[in-house]
Amino acid sequence: MLEARRRILGEEHPDTLTAMNNLAATLSARGDHAGAQGLQERVLAARRRILGEEHPHTLIAMGTLAATRRALGDHAGAQELEEEVEARQRSPG
Repeated sequence: MLEARRRILGEEHPDTLTAMNNLAATLSARGDHAGAQGLQERVLAARRRILGEEHPHTLIAMGTLAATRRALGDHAGAQELEEEVEARQRSPG
C-alpha cells in the first residue's frame, strides 16, 4: 500500500505520510524499532516542512518518534523531543 501511494500520490502527500506512519507502527509492534525510527524520522521531517513546527500532526509525529527512541534506549533523544513537544504546546498560537 505504501509503495502504491508513493507512486500515485507522491512522497509527501498526507495519505502517503499516514501510510508510512502506519507501517512504522506495525514495525514497532513487531519489535523492529530501528525500522520504525527511520520511517518516523521521514514522516516528521515532511510534517515539519509541510505543516510547520506547531501543527498538531507534527507534534504527534514528534511524540511517536520520542517513544520509539525510548524503546531503542535513546532516552536523551526521547526526552529532547518530548520537551520540544511540551514547549510547543505551551507556546501561544
